[in-house]
Amino acid sequence: MVSETQSPPSAEPPEADERVRKVSRLTRLLARPEFGAGLGAVLVWVFFAIIANDNNFASWATFAAIMNRAAPLGILAVAVALLMIGGEFDLSIGSILGFAGMTIMVLVTPSATGGFGWALWPAILAALVLALAIGVFNGTLVVATKLPSFIITLATLFIFRGLTIALARLFTNRTQLGNLDEVSGFALADTLFASEINIFGTSFRVSILWWFGMAAVATWILLRTRQGNWIFGTGGDTNAARNVGVPVNRVKIALFMGTAFAAFLVAVIQAVQFTGADTIRGTGLEFQAIIAVVVGGTLLTGGYGSAIGASFGALIFAMVQQGIIITGVDGDWFQVFVGVVLVIAVIFNNFIRLKAAQR
Repeated sequence: MVSETQSPPSAEPPEADERVRKVSRLTRLLARPEFGAGLGAVLVWVFFAIIANDNNFASWATFAAIMNRAAPLGILAVAVALLMIGGEFDLSIGSILGFAGMTIMVLVTPSATGGFGWALWPAILAALVLALAIGVFNGTLVVATKLPSFIITLATLFIFRGLTIALARLFTNRTQLGNLDEVSGFALADTLFASEINIFGTSFRVSILWWFGMAAVATWILLRTRQGNWIFGTGGDTNAARNVGVPVNRVKIALFMGTAFAAFLVAVIQAVQFTGADTIRGTGLEFQAIIAVVVGGTLLTGGYGSAIGASFGALIFAMVQQGIIITGVDGDWFQVFVGVVLVIAVIFNNFIRLKAAQR
């Protein structure tokens, strides 16, 4: 008869199940997409506060100038962030901005000078409908052809930039239109889109509130709604998302409509602020928005990112611009700074994510 002997209990406790491993608050913080961008914004501010101390960079007036400068790009970046989290790009956002602004101006320009003589608010509504239609067009082309959105929207960038110039010249024989402040309905539009809020004797533009509002809504969608899960799932693995019932095509089209709406909103803000529009307005903003989003921690491959991070990216952009102006550095160096900031931000954000994953 063989007796069974019970092995002594191990002196070392069993390893914790990976599925129930506790994650520290620091790890959760490091894993947030916006952490690196937020820290980067602080470092950029400190850098310019030191080298431009004699020029009052660290002042309330400079802060207001930075926020006013960041707001239009921030609005675009928030929408682009959602689209990139969903795994797509929109290079046409700058041309949509120019198209929407000139649409408003052509419609309100008196018929005697080639326009249509509309009141301002019907013209704004028409521009909104056209912008959303462009978003649907972009999204439908992407999901129908299955071609990369980079290629599709690069094509529509040229299409709508060309249409903006051609139609403006066809109707008014001009590429710049003004005197919007003489159009019926301008007073209300000026209050909503271009008024200033005085805080401690410093003027902040109302566009900052539009930016914060869009960032708050986008963050709520991403973190608190089913649609937010759909966006992350679509960008993370399209096939897996489709297999679990996510309406991938509808999600992508809706996201393209979101970037088109953001372009429309900035177009209205700028048209009202400057009381006119230009056919080349918005040129290059599509790349600035993408850079701001990447600096804000969103992955180019999709499935990871945040609207708050994109807002920090836009803020960094504005701080660099304002810092260069205040320090008196030649503005030609701005693009050099942007490129350096982009490379450093991507490396830093990747480093932070890897460290968070190892904890």
